[in-house]
Amino acid sequence: MIAPPLVFAGFVALAAVGMFRDDPEGLPSTLVGQAAPGVPEAPLEGFTPATADMLASGEVTLVNFWASWCPPCRAEHPKLLQMAEDGMPIVGINFKDQEGNARDYLQDDGNPFVGVGFDPQGRTAIDWGVTAPPETFILDGDGTVLFRFAGPLVGSDYEQRFLPALNAAREGG
Repeated sequence: MIAPPLVFAGFVALAAVGMFRDDPEGLPSTLVGQAAPGVPEAPLEGFTPATADMLASGEVTLVNFWASWCPPCRAEHPKLLQMAEDGMPIVGINFKDQEGNARDYLQDDGNPFVGVGFDPQGRTAIDWGVTAPPETFILDGDGTVLFRFAGPLVGSDYEQRFLPALNAAREGG
């Protein structure tokens, strides 16, 4: 008889802790402040392979985990194309996808990536702590993870959280 109220009290306590975090909207990443994990050894056939050198190129770089079957990935794709056109290096990691579908998607909708890794089993995504596509990481010029953004690069969350973090990275702070 006492167990249900205790379980309810536990849920209330967890909710309260979550609401009063510094950034209740953000998902914490154990990678922030650490060197970026590796990229898949296999490239997406027909595209420039993603390499470790791209992650530590001396300039701020984005790493974007995406899949052709992912509607939010498709929603953010025009933003990625625009960022690439504006000179932002973006490394794309395609994961848990069919190679032909991923290749067709980039050929049909445009390729914003300087290099594309292919991670069909999601092993690289696990190393990065990716929970679901799309997820984008901001890296400094040395390849240190500065910020993790879960979700598509669109809307007010993109404008209020991602862009300030990207601008801070570009300014060196």
